[in-house]
Amino acid sequence: MNKKFFNISEEIYKAADKAMELCRNKLSEIDDIQEYNQHKMIKAFQKAQVSESHFVGSTGYGYGDRGRDALDEVFAYVFDAEDALVRHNFVSGTHALTVALFGVLRPNDKMLCVTGTPYDTIRDAIGIEGNYSGSLKDFGVVYEEIPLKDDGTVDYNSIKSVLDDSYKMVYIQRSRGYSTRPTLTCRDIEKIVKTVREVNRDVIIMLDNCYGEFVEKQQPLSVGVDLMAGSLIKNPGGGIAPTGGYIAGRSDLVEMCSFRLTTPGTGKELGATLNQNRELFLGAYHAPHATGEALKTAVFASALFSVLGYDVSPKYDEDRGDIIQLIMLGTPEKLESFCVGIQHASAVDSFVTPYPDDMPGYEDKVIMAAGAFTLGSSIELSADAPLREPYAVWMQGSLNFHAGKLGVMLAANEILNKNK
Repeated sequence: MNKKFFNISEEIYKAADKAMELCRNKLSEIDDIQEYNQHKMIKAFQKAQVSESHFVGSTGYGYGDRGRDALDEVFAYVFDAEDALVRHNFVSGTHALTVALFGVLRPNDKMLCVTGTPYDTIRDAIGIEGNYSGSLKDFGVVYEEIPLKDDGTVDYNSIKSVLDDSYKMVYIQRSRGYSTRPTLTCRDIEKIVKTVREVNRDVIIMLDNCYGEFVEKQQPLSVGVDLMAGSLIKNPGGGIAPTGGYIAGRSDLVEMCSFRLTTPGTGKELGATLNQNRELFLGAYHAPHATGEALKTAVFASALFSVLGYDVSPKYDEDRGDIIQLIMLGTPEKLESFCVGIQHASAVDSFVTPYPDDMPGYEDKVIMAAGAFTLGSSIELSADAPLREPYAVWMQGSLNFHAGKLGVMLAANEILNKNK
């Protein structure tokens, strides 16, 4: 292991060597997933007959933008969807999810979240918190949720007892958000779908797929999900897309969402791409590989911090449903040290020291470490957490494993040095 450029203690180097031995088989499994999804992505490009002419952006109304249409086709194929809506003007994953929710729900419709309380930023859009004008609650949409069981898993019996024909939508959040519950794999999602369909065959099943794209060979839409959405500055943007998001699923639902994004009747036919097509295509092309590198980084982090005596989730040898690694650090000092180490490992803004502060959409102060080429990009190596018990950190990303491995080691080294 190279020791030339960074001052890392011998204790961390020895622990890293042990961690690599522990996770070697899992890294090999990820190589296989990367190869499968990369081949599928290339086939998607070929089926859409992507050419250089598709990279030219449109202006004004964006009528007849061939690149925009081809990109939708690429995403539809790789996600096993009937149709997709991929746009640079989705400002975040939460925006894409909100457009999808408002696209298919109407006043007095009922939605049931079966994975407990969803992620902080979507709560305001639904109306669970914040009491903002224009939320789903403000428009008369009724929100209910089924709490997770004490072990953080889905309560299937409660789904059967609560769900009935009065509900328009069942909502699933795949990733853990700022919680310690397990992330859902496609196998878990399929079990939820089967449970829901036993009670209500017509309800719309929608998935927040953020952080879960290209983590597995299987796709949520192929196990019965009707509609899903996510961000392009996470997995599917490959670290190249500068902004944007996607919605994918049943063609009738995607059309409804497009009417919400633009106007009823125009939908997907409008929307200038403003020279963003090339970056979105290139990001999609790189996405399976970049996601795999992030997965490898997460597995290594899990193994290293297990060796160092910390509780982690998932374990290094467990199946994964997203790129996020949870590490239980136990104190605010260790949490801040971890984030400082990640920041100082970055190629961009390595000289910056992160501190906890207030963030829009979050109740607690949040610390975020991310020396990213794209602001807020979660597919690049980053770590963040609210300053609250159990003082865990949520780490994700890394465009390549070698950089990610270094970042994890520097984070561990920072904790060792500052908390002796």
